[in-house]
Amino acid sequence: MVEQNPHLISKKAMEQMSATSSSQAPLMSEVFKKVHNAKVKAKKIEILKENDTPGLRMIIKGAFDPNIQWDLPTGTPPFIANEAPEGTEHTVLENESKKLWHFIKGADDALTKGRKETLFIQILEGLHKDEAEVLIAVKDKVLHRMFKGLNGNMVKDAFGWDENFMKKS
Repeated sequence: MVEQNPHLISKKAMEQMSATSSSQAPLMSEVFKKVHNAKVKAKKIEILKENDTPGLRMIIKGAFDPNIQWDLPTGTPPFIANEAPEGTEHTVLENESKKLWHFIKGADDALTKGRKETLFIQILEGLHKDEAEVLIAVKDKVLHRMFKGLNGNMVKDAFGWDENFMKKS
């Protein structure tokens, strides 16, 4: 019988570690691509429910809720796309979504328009280029054009929201 070196990790522990190390949540751009590729509404709703996070809900509300108005110019701002491969040196929209309230009209009047635009560009440059494209589409309220089948009525059904994009009581 071969005795294992006590200073090495066991084979079983290594297998368990490798099984959990790649369990990072998918990028929102990946979730939306899955929704886009799904053929039926029920499958699209299922994909959104499987990937439901507070960040995903914030992004979807920002894209579809007509009461949310962005305090940023429309169009693509001048930013340098982050070309780092997916899963490496970039931030993720799920985490950055917590900062988006700064860019909503009436939410943060302490920041000047110029400072808001600079901060927005910094967020875009930190994101994977696909997620930066998603965020620009959210800001411009054109996410439904990027991803077929992802629209206000479908997300209201997926999350049990009423006409005001709030939880039904």
